[in-house]
Amino acid sequence: MRQRSLRVAGLLALALAAACSESPPPARTPPPDAKRVDPAAAGRIAGRIAIEGTVPENPSIKTDSDPACARANQGGLSGETFVAANGGLDNVFVYLKDGLGQYYFDTPAEAVKLDQRGCRYVPHVFGAQVGQPIEIANGDATLHNVNAAAAVNRGFNFAQPLQGVKNTTTFTAPEVMVRFKCDVHGWMNAYAGILDHPYFAVSAGGGRFELKNVPAGTYTVEAWHEKLGTQTQQVTLAAKEAKELSFTFKASSATP
Repeated sequence: MRQRSLRVAGLLALALAAACSESPPPARTPPPDAKRVDPAAAGRIAGRIAIEGTVPENPSIKTDSDPACARANQGGLSGETFVAANGGLDNVFVYLKDGLGQYYFDTPAEAVKLDQRGCRYVPHVFGAQVGQPIEIANGDATLHNVNAAAAVNRGFNFAQPLQGVKNTTTFTAPEVMVRFKCDVHGWMNAYAGILDHPYFAVSAGGGRFELKNVPAGTYTVEAWHEKLGTQTQQVTLAAKEAKELSFTFKASSATP
């Protein structure tokens, strides 16, 4: 009990430090040679992520260490690593890895929202642009800790001790992917793809994805999954053209 009390006290100190240290990122300005996308000539890349073989079962999670988590998951809780339906795989991050050249994109003012609800991160996989606000909220009546383990960006680690607490943060450089975890509830994790453009999606509804308003060009499209790795394809898009892509991951290639 004493050890848990010390841990809670430490996380509360992190919460106070985070509240005092947050500051908006510096404003971005387009370079002199920046190009803008013409929506009237833009195209579309869409497709599906498939999974081949027997889909691994997500592990069952024991939540009895925290009564609030146990109450929120009386029917049981399992991981979200493998979400599949009709041969399609969800929670795959799909994005343009290269090919945009000198195109410049304004930073969205609207925040991407990451919630902690039912003692899990919602959504499990998401994307945001460099400099875009990411609002992280505690929707549970228990203490959570948000620890972003970034390799390129500056990571952060703060506690959210009360239901309804919110923190807003940003990332300053592209990075695929940044892992979020909770130091209080070891099963909680999420993944964020941070890009300097808006061409990303997370597969859903049986593996479907769509990238809209893409300018004509030749691109490398990458699909990322937390246990199945990455796959890439090259696609050339003409003005106003729509292209369909398909990626197939093998379930047998899943890492432990």
